[in-house]
Amino acid sequence: MASMTIRNLDDALKQRLRVRAAAHGRSMEDEARDILRAALSTGEGRPRNLAAAIRSRIAPLGGVELELPPREAIRETPDFSA
Repeated sequence: MASMTIRNLDDALKQRLRVRAAAHGRSMEDEARDILRAALSTGEGRPRNLAAAIRSRIAPLGGVELELPPREAIRETPDFSA
């Protein structure tokens, strides 16, 4: 296996990784490996448009049925000739 070194991580990010690793009972290296594995294991790419991105984030939460008002006939255009 290849080795990798990640330089110039800011202190706040390292601290968050340290806390997350401790919460999962593993080393920072194991936690970083798991984060990378999870992020790169999905075969899905990014959604192609904003609507698809929003739908993919909201869909697991379920839907909402909205009552649509009945459609009305188009009103006549006003006469401004007077």
